[in-house]
Amino acid sequence: MIGRTAILRLAAGAVGLGAIAGVGFLAYALHPAIAPIAPPAATSFSAESIERGRVLAAGGYCAECHTRRDGQPGIPLAGDYAMATPFGTIYSSNITPDAQTGIGRWSLAAFTRAMRYGVSRDGANLFPAFPFDHFTHMTDGDISDVYAYLMAQKPVHSVKRENTLPFPFNMRILQAGWKLMFLHPGAYQNDPAHDAQWNRGAYLAEGLSHCSACHTPRNAMGAEKAGAPYDGAPVDNWIAPPLNATNPTPVTWTEDEFFQYLRYGVAPLHGSAAGPMSPVVHGGLSEMPEADVRAIAHYLANIDHADARQPGDAQHLTAAMASSTRDLTTPQTSDPDARLYQAACSACHANTGAKPVLGRPELALNNALWLDEPTNLYQVILRGIGTEEGQAGITMPSFYHALTDADLARLAAYLRRTRTTLPPWTDLEKKAAAVRATLPAPPVAASH
Repeated sequence: MIGRTAILRLAAGAVGLGAIAGVGFLAYALHPAIAPIAPPAATSFSAESIERGRVLAAGGYCAECHTRRDGQPGIPLAGDYAMATPFGTIYSSNITPDAQTGIGRWSLAAFTRAMRYGVSRDGANLFPAFPFDHFTHMTDGDISDVYAYLMAQKPVHSVKRENTLPFPFNMRILQAGWKLMFLHPGAYQNDPAHDAQWNRGAYLAEGLSHCSACHTPRNAMGAEKAGAPYDGAPVDNWIAPPLNATNPTPVTWTEDEFFQYLRYGVAPLHGSAAGPMSPVVHGGLSEMPEADVRAIAHYLANIDHADARQPGDAQHLTAAMASSTRDLTTPQTSDPDARLYQAACSACHANTGAKPVLGRPELALNNALWLDEPTNLYQVILRGIGTEEGQAGITMPSFYHALTDADLARLAAYLRRTRTTLPPWTDLEKKAAAVRATLPAPPVAASH
């Protein structure tokens, strides 16, 4: 038997180790404030650095997440963008150079620490809704250029709303534990197994443009699942589809398809960018050098093993186009769902050639029909696609007022069974109502 003295020694040792661990954690979790500076003049930065920073800020979607969109739209970069998380709503910060409410008194060292380690100028741990776990991989030079661009903008005095995180998720010191498990700080290091274009694409996709932040599912602690990179995930009431080989569409996302989509907002064989992807393309990647967008496309095509999967595309494309042709040539009077599709959709989505006409997406090839849920299909039908989304000059009207939830369910069921080889979706009308509830009702067109 272990004696009482030995037990006390063991207990004391455990307490000692616990104390040491606690002290070590506090040393890791607590950060000193970095002294404020006088807001630097825009003229203190070179025009070249500011321009590089502008392009990088666009590619990192800074304005998209730091500009209020709900209620009264805000001023770009002034913060207060609402980010809904499973833990509560987090509102983004003001990153204009305002001295009181923005980052005007932040030094480059303070800004770099925030980007690399998720620590504010005052020493507080930042919440990982700010994707510092990706920005940490940026080079010092790129971070410095983004800083120059932000400091050269007009200061905006703007106070964000308070976060709604309940206890204990609102305790910033706990974010240090999150970082211990999930943050891998440091600039991206080239992989010698791949060429320069692949490494440039990886640097941009994994760092600045943080693609996996939306396209990778999250674990219970809100971190990306390490074992499921690019497997797809829900985001902003949409589904960001898988970007790897698990993407279910019958025709492969090749490098050229990725490039066309990311550069111009439409992939000839897959359709248009809509919803959360629209500003990524038109407000972000469109500002970047074409070579950089091509590098991202090259990297993503490697992730989804496009070269190995592409040989089967011709057969799948032929089958998809045949389904569209049947709708035009076969009487559908006995199928009310087909008649609904013909009345509402086929005028714009019917294709009769060997390939889809650009601007006339073939639904049999679209992610929306091949995902596990009809969320994206419903979103596009209800919202439509505006002039600032998707392909330039091509719009899709909203059917929010024209189609009931029952109509949406019928269309979804019809397209799923005639355009895919997958099992039918379930609870379609209920899911249509749920998606509709996330959208503001568009104005009803005036009658003449």
